[in-house]
Amino acid sequence: MIREVEEYARYKEQLCRENDKVAPRLFDEYGVYRGLRDEKGVGVLTGLTNISKVISTKFVDGGKKFVDGELWYRGYRVEELIDQLGPLEFGFGKIAYLLLMGQLPNPQERQEFSDLLAKYRTLPTNFNRDVIMKAPTGDIMNSMTKSILTLASYDKDAKDTSLANVLRQCIQLIAELPLLAVYGYNAYNHYERGNSMFIHHPKPELGTAENILMLLRPDQKYTPIEAKVLDTALILHMEHGGGNNSTFTTRVVTSTGSDTYSTMAAAMSSLKGPKHGGANIKVMEMMKDIRGHVKDFSDKDEVKAYLEKIVNKEAFDKKGLIYGMGHAIYALSDPRERVFKSYVEKLVEEKGRQKDFELYENIELLAPDIIAGKRNTYKKISPNVDFYSGFVYEMLGIPMELYTAMFAVARIVGWSAHRIEELVCTDKIIRPAYMSVMEEKDIMNQD
Repeated sequence: MIREVEEYARYKEQLCRENDKVAPRLFDEYGVYRGLRDEKGVGVLTGLTNISKVISTKFVDGGKKFVDGELWYRGYRVEELIDQLGPLEFGFGKIAYLLLMGQLPNPQERQEFSDLLAKYRTLPTNFNRDVIMKAPTGDIMNSMTKSILTLASYDKDAKDTSLANVLRQCIQLIAELPLLAVYGYNAYNHYERGNSMFIHHPKPELGTAENILMLLRPDQKYTPIEAKVLDTALILHMEHGGGNNSTFTTRVVTSTGSDTYSTMAAAMSSLKGPKHGGANIKVMEMMKDIRGHVKDFSDKDEVKAYLEKIVNKEAFDKKGLIYGMGHAIYALSDPRERVFKSYVEKLVEEKGRQKDFELYENIELLAPDIIAGKRNTYKKISPNVDFYSGFVYEMLGIPMELYTAMFAVARIVGWSAHRIEELVCTDKIIRPAYMSVMEEKDIMNQD
């Protein structure tokens, strides 16, 4: 039966291509910005937010100029929020509170919020056995999404969209998501790969980053530097201006009056798309390919020659892209990458990965000119946060199946803040306009 459906679909594929195609000229004729981006990549304004801000240009001397990128959370620059933390202080809970509540917590509020996350960092009785282990898969994002939707069955107030209840649900999901990610991977690693199964329980005295590393490792051990670098990565991925696809999805679904579990499942489905949340995986695949073809990582000429092959579509996946370089918004630099790199260096030192780090730095140095020489771009090319995040996850022993899941563990904080803001600000459903260019037909003249 399945084969018959597959054969039918292949047979009818061309029919769909012919009848679903819209002439490209019509988009220009009717002023439609594909991807909600204009010809310069600037997003079409679809909403307002107090949660965060992304800056890549400023008006200087009466003109618009590119500047080093800035990322602001609730009125604070993200690098300043991270810098004011102690050398080995974890800030996930503090910054999550800021994004959700709109202000920094005092010591008592911070402790109360951390205690609440610890309390909710658990799953319903037998949930791991009855839900996560029932259908293990290497697609951890699908596993997590299924689990999120199933958690609604354990919530007697699942459909209640009052603000207090939604806030409670969001905090609970922020605490639970790391468990859904790690346990989902553990199930896949055991049932599909045949490796040993181990299930650790989270420890209430540990924060989010510490618990993730502890839950992932058979011996439950990690170093303070490892936990600090992961904590920083989670903070940098929590939120990004509101205009990204998964956050917009969050607001669209929220606007329909849907429940928190369905909303977060929709956001997860958006993030798992490789054009959104999987960039660091492509970086790691590219780096593996480069290591296989470049013998001397310190030889800039050899590195440059292979990067040119990649850009000329002669090597790697032959798409002409150096992954991790450039960003849809930032021009001169990605503030997250600038902050993150200093923490990457500390982990490199601890792990003895200087040789690999030299390759990354040479690519960062050489790639912008190679790309600029091939393309007519109006922006400077610089590394984005995904250029180093996969390298960090690999040094931490986080399997590649969990890379996008780690993004989700962080970004659910931002999704939660935007869901709450959407509920507070408006009760209007988001309904974008589409113009029909359909040709009218006469049914009497059909064969």
